[in-house]
Amino acid sequence: MQFPRPFRATGTALALAGLLLAGCSSSQGPSGADTEAFDAPHRATAAVNRVLEPLPSAVPGKLRPYYEQKLVWKSCDTPEFQCATMKAPLDYDAPGSGKDVTLEVSRKRATGPGKRLGALLVNPGGPGSSAIEYMRYAAVTFPAPVRARYDIAAVDPRGVGRSEPVRCLTGREMDAFTAADTTPDDRGEKTALVRAYKEFAQGCEEKSSRLLPHVGTVESARDMDILRALLGDGKLTYVGKSYGTFLGATYAGLFPGRVGRLVLDGAMDPTLSAREISRTQGGGFEKAFTAFAEDCTAREDCPLGDSVEEAGKQLDDLLRGLDAEPLPAGGGRRLGEALGTTGVLSAMYAESWWGQLRAALKQADAGNGSGLLALSDAYYDRAPDGEYGNLMYANAAVNCLDLPPAAQGPKEVETAVGPFEKTSPRFGRYFAWASLMCAYWPVEPTGEPRRIEAKGAAPIVVVGTTRDPATPYRWAVSLADQLDSGRLLTYDGDGHTAYAQGDDCVDTAVNRYLLEGDVWDGEHTCD
Repeated sequence: MQFPRPFRATGTALALAGLLLAGCSSSQGPSGADTEAFDAPHRATAAVNRVLEPLPSAVPGKLRPYYEQKLVWKSCDTPEFQCATMKAPLDYDAPGSGKDVTLEVSRKRATGPGKRLGALLVNPGGPGSSAIEYMRYAAVTFPAPVRARYDIAAVDPRGVGRSEPVRCLTGREMDAFTAADTTPDDRGEKTALVRAYKEFAQGCEEKSSRLLPHVGTVESARDMDILRALLGDGKLTYVGKSYGTFLGATYAGLFPGRVGRLVLDGAMDPTLSAREISRTQGGGFEKAFTAFAEDCTAREDCPLGDSVEEAGKQLDDLLRGLDAEPLPAGGGRRLGEALGTTGVLSAMYAESWWGQLRAALKQADAGNGSGLLALSDAYYDRAPDGEYGNLMYANAAVNCLDLPPAAQGPKEVETAVGPFEKTSPRFGRYFAWASLMCAYWPVEPTGEPRRIEAKGAAPIVVVGTTRDPATPYRWAVSLADQLDSGRLLTYDGDGHTAYAQGDDCVDTAVNRYLLEGDVWDGEHTCD
């Protein structure tokens, strides 16, 4: 999905998330939830009539060699994990043409006791986050009963991580891109921002032109079906987080008869346009900042004052100051408004990051930008040596293929700023201008907003968190409503995604589904 600069769930963010244990209830509206989601169907869903149609149930003859290949497992760099590679057609419209992609696969075998239930595939989202890296986290932190019965497995999607990664910029060029002012104040700053997006797109085309037309979510979902077959499972069992919910829902739409037990946590709404995603996500971060401010201002050491209103004002003043005069941040680097805003927003992903944000804001108030820059660097996957992982490059490549761009150019953004700021007074302008990411992309999009119904699929669990900043709760309500067999699990809390994050109620409900196939009628709520 096309997020601005785009915000996504990283494996690191998920690993650090630690929500408090809470009680469990059922069939009641959660406090603090998006009331619009309860009071009326999501407007965008009603407006989208096109539905993702399933593929033929029989494997086409030209694809059979891919489904019949053998995985050759070997030890990875740590003995308990096994690695292999698999082939998939670069272009599913021309399989067997000799143009394939090589995808990296990894797994950790079920630990027992109990009867093995097959493979549980995982994906942490992004798009662009390495599913294999997340699998290694999940294989030691998912609830023990699930790890005992399932092999935890993953494939890095095409263009991601170890699977022929998309490349775009040098480390120095990426530093310049991430620092570009995304709230331009005059014609010169607007021109500079447009140039930054054009140079990013040009770099991707120069270094990854072979892959760019073939890294969409539909292709990755079809790759996942090949892997399901190679692992020996008749149906797919899967836990997807954030964008991983869109990948999982797409799989269900294409292969409803092969759906086993799917958990879609931190759900995307496939009916939304890129602009709607950017705007409503801005509102999600606005709500998350309010929750952070409420927590911060109740503490004696809060660097933002003693009321939510004052906290917002002080943050606004800080960001305006960074726009006028960037702060020194160590190593010859400086913290401007764009990097400072990213640092703040990145900490909204998990309540456990709020303490780090308070410390970073206190440093910034004293004239030191290093704390906020560290949060921004973690978000952008920047290493201490100045090199970047491939996460952001793959993120843009997938997003720009999956949906038409949110805006075609600066004039469209200027008309959109007002609605964005109405949804998010504090961050709306930032999100509006950041939605230019795909305006200058060298490859035409192949996807569009559409409903995913997956008629005939087994029950699918959709998890939504009421104050999730990156995937607003209403998106989960919408996806669960679209899916013919959707079952909504609501977590009344903060942070991005909920399963295996420490809430006993959520984990118990999901575990029963994964292990026994037990699901509830209607809605289930954990608070």
